[in-house]
Amino acid sequence: MARTRDQDACPGALQVHRAADGALARVRLPGGRLTAEQLAALAGAATEWGAGTLELTSRGNLQIRGVGDTDATANAIAAAGLLPSPTHERVRNIVASPLSGRTGTTADIRGLITDLDEAIRADDELASLPGRFLFGIDDGRGDVSGLDADVGVHVDGDTAALLLAGRDTGVRVPTGDAVATMCAVARRFAQSRGNAWRVVELDDPVALTAGLTPVERPGATWEPVTRPPVGWIEQNDGRVALGAAVPLGVLPARTAEFLAAIEAPIVITPWRSVLVCDLDEGVADVALRVLAPLGLVFDENSPWLSVSACTGSPGCAHSLADVRADAAAAVQQPAAGHRHFVGCDRACGSPPVGEVLVATGDGYRPRKASPLG
Repeated sequence: MARTRDQDACPGALQVHRAADGALARVRLPGGRLTAEQLAALAGAATEWGAGTLELTSRGNLQIRGVGDTDATANAIAAAGLLPSPTHERVRNIVASPLSGRTGTTADIRGLITDLDEAIRADDELASLPGRFLFGIDDGRGDVSGLDADVGVHVDGDTAALLLAGRDTGVRVPTGDAVATMCAVARRFAQSRGNAWRVVELDDPVALTAGLTPVERPGATWEPVTRPPVGWIEQNDGRVALGAAVPLGVLPARTAEFLAAIEAPIVITPWRSVLVCDLDEGVADVALRVLAPLGLVFDENSPWLSVSACTGSPGCAHSLADVRADAAAAVQQPAAGHRHFVGCDRACGSPPVGEVLVATGDGYRPRKASPLG
């Protein structure tokens, strides 16, 4: 079923969302990747013109809330190289296996991320995609394919399985053709979507693969991953990546500055965590000692990894509760599964599995059914 609202109000760095606490600017980070210098620039913008924090999203992006000067913030984002195409800035939505090429024996898909981002920006038709349309690239370890990207590939060596809304279509393409195939499917969606924002809303999603012949049985899915890689992570090259969960996805700008000071590649994961990569052991040890007291979570058994929340009050006018405060309180009472606290039935940012608790004004109730993503 298609959405009833035709207007795509998904925010970006140029088209901001006017929230209850001020303007919200969202910065797309294809594959969650950014440099230390870019993170420092965003932290500076959040301090100078925003609420002093960076929010990590469930798509591996960053956003700044409470922006008082939207033009200055957009200029700072552009100057950092994070706004390479004003016409396509809201459609550069790419989630990808964050540790690809650094750990494990799966394919290294980092080049595919770059190629896909460049292909999206070079295609005028794809500028009309909704801001929520999501591309996914899984390197074969199965961490991203369960996130139900609109169009994605699950790479297995020289071959890639084509996915629609997180389901295997049965189509297989050479990995070298994966980017062109995803863009072709996305163009068909842009041309035929009506007022649908996501592939799952189409009456016949399979029509997007016209001309591509399935060679495997379609319909396979992957279990959603909900917990981020945290702690001391040994890379294949002998160096270290530090994985840090960010409680409730809210990263103080000052903490971001400390992360940037390490001067190492950064990856923002779809599980609201940060990876600081390619560190020598000595640097990693010092960084861990500095960052842990700042509130970042490096313990894979921490109850913070099982709790998340939408923005809630006072930032969102729709919310019936300060859900972040309630989620933080819930950390003191660990539960068996993941709990996501939301302020209204829109249930923003809900993970694909676990319990979603909806504010009622005098407590919370379990959400009965998941809305379309």
